[in-house]
Amino acid sequence: MEIILLERIEKLGQMGDMVNVKPGYARNFLLPQKKALRATKENKERFEAGRVQLEAENLKLRDEAQAIGDKLNGLSVILVRQAGDAGQLYGSVSARDIADAVITDGFTISRSQVVLERPIKTIGIHPVLITLHPEVTVTVTTNVARSQEEAEIQTKTGKAIKSAEELRDLEDAEAAAALEAKAAASLEAAAEEIFEEGAAPDAEDEAEDGAGETAEEEKTPD
Repeated sequence: MEIILLERIEKLGQMGDMVNVKPGYARNFLLPQKKALRATKENKERFEAGRVQLEAENLKLRDEAQAIGDKLNGLSVILVRQAGDAGQLYGSVSARDIADAVITDGFTISRSQVVLERPIKTIGIHPVLITLHPEVTVTVTTNVARSQEEAEIQTKTGKAIKSAEELRDLEDAEAAAALEAKAAASLEAAAEEIFEEGAAPDAEDEAEDGAGETAEEEKTPD
């Protein structure tokens, strides 16, 4: 079926392009969503008559979406779910779940704007695309974990905590790093203290040295 695109459609074309698509795709998605028109003579004339207005409206919507996208891009949302020792979720994280989490953070989006080919079924950090406009797409990080604490560790390490053993290993490594940093700070402080004591004699030593020099001067004949 030949259609006229009313907006940019990825892998199809730009606004105003006439393309051929499968009839089912056109009838079930493009036409009902008002993303395209059948490429009839009447519709072609109708589109050309309103092209300027359509392009102006599209530009305005794109600019508004871009302004939101600049704030939304890079957002990280945490979704707490139950999972087995291998990191497999008891259930899944859907596009609706992600949209709800983004909305909770103060942004208004719909489930249809979340680009998720299949539900998320594993613990970990998953980048997800959000389409705000046909020409504006941003990335939101979905941090799926068993708890808020595990999510924070995943954020720090960038690694998925799939099992209790991995969590213990990461906690042990973090504790060891903290002890090492503390020991290094203590050694540095001790070294600075020793250096200061060696470089600057105290007031009592300076007074004794001054008294000795005065005594020597008194013994020297004129």
